[in-house]
Amino acid sequence: MAARITRRSLGTVAGLAALGAAAGTAGAQPDSTSRDRTARDFPEGFLWGTATSSYQIEGAVNEDGRGPSVWDSFSHTPGKIRSNHTGDVANDHYHRFKEDVQLMKALGVRAYRFSIAWPRVFPQGTGAPNPKGLDFYSRLVDELLANGIEPIPTLYHWDLPQALQDRGGWESPDTPRAFADYAGYTAARLSDRVGRFFTLNEMAAFIELGYALGIHAPGLKLPPARVNQARHHAVLAHGLGVQAIRAAARAGTRVGPAENISICVPVIETPEHIRAAELATRETNAGYMTVMMEGLYTNGFLAAAGADAPKFTAEELAIIASPVDFVGVNIYVPTRYVRAIDGPPGFAEVPFSRTHPKMELDWLRVGPEAMYWGPRHLSRIWGAKEIHVTENGCSAADQPAPDGTVYDTDRVMYLRSYLTQLQRATAEGVPVRGYFLWSLMDNFEWAEGYESRFGLHHVDFATQKRTPKLSAAFYREVIARNRVM
Repeated sequence: MAARITRRSLGTVAGLAALGAAAGTAGAQPDSTSRDRTARDFPEGFLWGTATSSYQIEGAVNEDGRGPSVWDSFSHTPGKIRSNHTGDVANDHYHRFKEDVQLMKALGVRAYRFSIAWPRVFPQGTGAPNPKGLDFYSRLVDELLANGIEPIPTLYHWDLPQALQDRGGWESPDTPRAFADYAGYTAARLSDRVGRFFTLNEMAAFIELGYALGIHAPGLKLPPARVNQARHHAVLAHGLGVQAIRAAARAGTRVGPAENISICVPVIETPEHIRAAELATRETNAGYMTVMMEGLYTNGFLAAAGADAPKFTAEELAIIASPVDFVGVNIYVPTRYVRAIDGPPGFAEVPFSRTHPKMELDWLRVGPEAMYWGPRHLSRIWGAKEIHVTENGCSAADQPAPDGTVYDTDRVMYLRSYLTQLQRATAEGVPVRGYFLWSLMDNFEWAEGYESRFGLHHVDFATQKRTPKLSAAFYREVIARNRVM
């Protein structure tokens, strides 16, 4: 007779073991003397965490002096977001953060990557700071520390103050300087309890999607020259932010970016195709990671841009390449598979098969090997000495079963596959030190609104009830045992 698995039992480690016992395999405890203890283990002290962002979960958009952001404006423009959803309430995390910290504690995570809303701290982007806005994050930091969880803030996760957008947004050379002022101010007031900060999240996303394609805030479709200049201002903001944090924060505070690099995977793992993948990764990241790590735009990038190339100075390139303490990388998909070719540029793209597997969103092509090649490229191409996977996860067609549980076996499959490739990287000496699963809970998923769910916890947005999914039990086991389960 099969074991009966209840909704309550799935919220516990024992519940996962019971589920494994019902299947006859998973959950059994192998003899520690017979198994290879390093086969799927992660390094001792590996930093397991989870991640969210401010606009996606906080709500309370008009409380305690917060100013409007570009995402407030964009989401309130009819037709921009599926079902015309907004982040006005989202997960109500602003009022429920203590409850959400307990979700993290139950998972056993050691760190939490969250973002600070720039318009809460500086409602107009510049000028007078808003003490109540920063106080919210101070209380969140204290709550995390009280529960044994390291707070690791990201200073910009796309919610640009609308007042700055009104003055040109990322097209304006004033915005990078405004970001540096905000970053320095915030780090100075939190670094007594916060030891590391990420600067900007996914420049390649908010510039390309927001300024070139118009499908994210602020919804612009600019010509190439203006997009290239906005891109340059974003990486300049990163460099100025690094310098401002070092100048203002407590000595020893550490800082780095959180970027979604273009990950080029060798179609076959032979030396010539691996070299082609490295060449392709460096070139396709020329406007973001390459210039941040090398302090130059590649000849290929500048030649392709031609008259549309960004305007910059040698001093700005040096600022952009300000040394960082670690590199964060968001990994979801292999951007492209490549093969070696004779002659320049040394690589060619291999098209994805029409039947290549995908998750619930079309762009979420399943490619676990990206989790190996992304960190390896950061280490081999740019010499990154400390790497953190700052986001990884997937949307799935999460529907509660009659017993109320979300049996997201597809997400568990996805995570197991990707974590196996991450463990491969660490076993080979790639310096990956941490992993932050996206996301702690279902939330406002940008242009998808609340239709797509990435969370370890199901959220009923009508009642704000959080319920652990099967994937939460899986991740809890991974953390507890420090190995792929």
